[in-house]
Parts: sequence; C-alpha cells; structure tokens
Amino acid sequence: MSAMYPHVARLRALAGPDAVPPPLLMLVGMVSTQVGAATAKELFGAASVGGATALRLSFGALVLIALARPALRLGWRTAGYIGAFGIAMAGMNLAFYSALQRVPLGVTVTISFAGPLVISLAASRRLRDAAWAVLASAGVVLLAGVGDSAIDRTGLLLCAACALCWAAYILLGKAVSDRAPGGRGLALGMAVGAIAVLPLGIATSGTQLLDTWTLVLGFGVALLSSVLPYSAELAALRRMPARVFAVLLSLEPAVAALVGIVVLHELLAWPQLVGIACVVGASVGATRWSRSERQHP
Repeated sequence: MSAMYPHVARLRALAGPDAVPPPLLMLVGMVSTQVGAATAKELFGAASVGGATALRLSFGALVLIALARPALRLGWRTAGYIGAFGIAMAGMNLAFYSALQRVPLGVTVTISFAGPLVISLAASRRLRDAAWAVLASAGVVLLAGVGDSAIDRTGLLLCAACALCWAAYILLGKAVSDRAPGGRGLALGMAVGAIAVLPLGIATSGTQLLDTWTLVLGFGVALLSSVLPYSAELAALRRMPARVFAVLLSLEPAVAALVGIVVLHELLAWPQLVGIACVVGASVGATRWSRSERQHP
C-alpha cells in the first residue's frame, strides 16, 4: 500500500510525541478534512471555485513552508517533479471543489477515492485483489446512479477527473518525497499549485478574494483541510503501523458521507450508501489482506 500512501514514511519520521491515541488522531484528521470540505461550500458563496482553491492552496502553502522551511536549491529533475506534483495537486483540488458544487460530499469523496485505490491494486496479480477491484467498481456504479436522471453527470465527470488527478498526485508524490523528504516537497508542491491556480481565482473572483470574510473562510479551509489533518497524521504515524494507518484512512469516504449528512444535510439514497460501503470495504480489504499475504506466504 506504499503506492497509495506515499508520505507514510516521511510523516513517520517527522512525527512528534503526543498523548492522544493514534486512532483518535486519525479520526480527528479525517473529520477535519471533511469539515474543511463542507466549509469550502460556504466559501463558494463568497468566491468562485477557482478562488476557493487558490485561497486553500495559498494559505496551506504558507503554513507548510513556515513549518518545513524548504531549501530552494533543487536539481532540475527534482524541480520538475515538484512542478508536476503541484499541478496535479491544483487539478485535484479544483476538480474536487467543482464537483462539490454539483454532487454530495460523500459521493464526491468516494468516487475520487477510486484513484488511489486503483493505484494500490494495479500492480497486483492476485485473484483476491481483482475481487476488491470488482467490489469497488460496483460501489462506483451505485454511486453514479446508472439510469437515474437526477444524478448530475457533469459532477460525476468532475469526480472522475479528481480521481485521475489524485492518482497522479500519489505517483508524483512518491517521487517528490524520495527527492525532497521531510515535508519540503509537499510544501513546495503546494506553493506551485497555488501559483498555478491563482490566475483563475483572480479572474473568476476578482477583488472578492481580498474581502475579510472570504480570507477568513479561506484560511479556515486551509487549516481544516490541510494543516490540521497533516499534523494529526504526523502524530498518529509515530505510534501506529503503516498498515493500520492505511486501513483507518480507508474509512475516509464513510466519514465524508457522515459529515455531509450532519453538516450539509445531504441525505443519501440507500444505493449510494451501499456504494460507499462497497468502496470502503474494497479499500480496507485490499489494504489488510494484501499485507497479510506478504507477511504469511
């Protein structure tokens, strides 16, 4: 599962002491991420999707650069990877926020989650992993609501675009973390993403981006969606095996659905709930049993 979670080793190396139980930290991080996404929906009322994406990435980059203090002396190959990583991050966030305007939070996160899940299963030749892929595909079909005209097709395409960008983010993130460890690559990549999307944010939001309330909401989204979850994962990984971390992180779509129901009042039909359960089950199964087979041939 290292391909699915490329920053596990780097996060583990950075984690500091913390008295909070690791599973609780993981839960806090996941809830924070999804509450941040819900808050972003409020931000859409004050700024465009491009503006919201620019604010999140800009504030997130500023905080992470202050924490990581990355050196700017990079080789051309490393700089290229970081640049591509930042573009993938910008595309992922832009597609995700665009989808959120049209599709419920739980559905958006779950379909997007198919990107990293496909990567985790792609290199496998085991029949069991093929079964997990089929289960995940069935879940996506249920979420897409085949034959249901009420489902926003554009929103579903944006979810698929987010999944593709998330897959690219993971593959590039692994290369970046190998060449710029310790959080430096992530901080610089987020800065590149912010620069890439800033012109779109300015063009679509204009001076509204400088409104005090818009800036407050943007900073809140950056903290909830980037800084706080990142910090929670740091502390959790110090005292948690990477396998357990990956299994818990597989619950993210379910957490997103719950936050969508509680915070945004986005009630889901039973096929969508079953679809989310299928994707979560496939992710947990692929994570847990593939590792067990490696340990017990």
